[in-house]
Amino acid sequence: MLPSPPLAFVVDDEPAMLDIVTFALETQGFIHQSFRAAEACWSAMRHTVPDLVVLDVMLPGVSGITMCQRIKASTQIPVILLTAKGESADRIAGLEADADDYIVKPFHPRELALRAQRLVRRVTDQGQAISAGAFELDPAGDSVCVDSVRVLLTPNEFKVMTALVSQPGKTLGFDRLLLAAWRETDRLGGRQMLKTAVYRLRHKLESAVPGAGECIESVRGFGYRLNIE
Repeated sequence: MLPSPPLAFVVDDEPAMLDIVTFALETQGFIHQSFRAAEACWSAMRHTVPDLVVLDVMLPGVSGITMCQRIKASTQIPVILLTAKGESADRIAGLEADADDYIVKPFHPRELALRAQRLVRRVTDQGQAISAGAFELDPAGDSVCVDSVRVLLTPNEFKVMTALVSQPGKTLGFDRLLLAAWRETDRLGGRQMLKTAVYRLRHKLESAVPGAGECIESVRGFGYRLNIE
């Protein structure tokens, strides 16, 4: 079974471009949320941590360059900048903002998708999405080891656990976890399904290693986080 699909935030004020980018990302297994302005994306990031952000440079209000600087000032989230301008000055501005990649429009969707996949894989290969504290995910995708004790999980439990272990200490919003486990946020009764999955996950962890279940903390009104301290 594959691990939790990566989540991309895509920001562009052109609906047609949003469709192109999100379709390209879907071909490489990404799930995504779209925004028409940088501020809307920034607000969402207070509650949901994406694996990748794709930003158009020319946005209404806060520019893509400024948004990239904000993201990089406080996180290690990979950022791809998109622009219709090909001048070297714009490329330099993007690199100075610490963007991980820079693509000039028009571009081939396949190129964007592969670059996005490469960036997320680079983070995963560094081990940031494999283990956290006493928790280590089984690459086979059916269990998690807690202090060397193997705990068998259902597919959805494993996807929720993968998302939490990938971002230890960070609050993951309900929508982020629903996307990770069920690939949608508007499923009828979705939050209750998530709460049930987390309840069972906690119970399994606690039964295997006392205190382990308590590491999955509820953040009222927002979601859950994995506390490894």
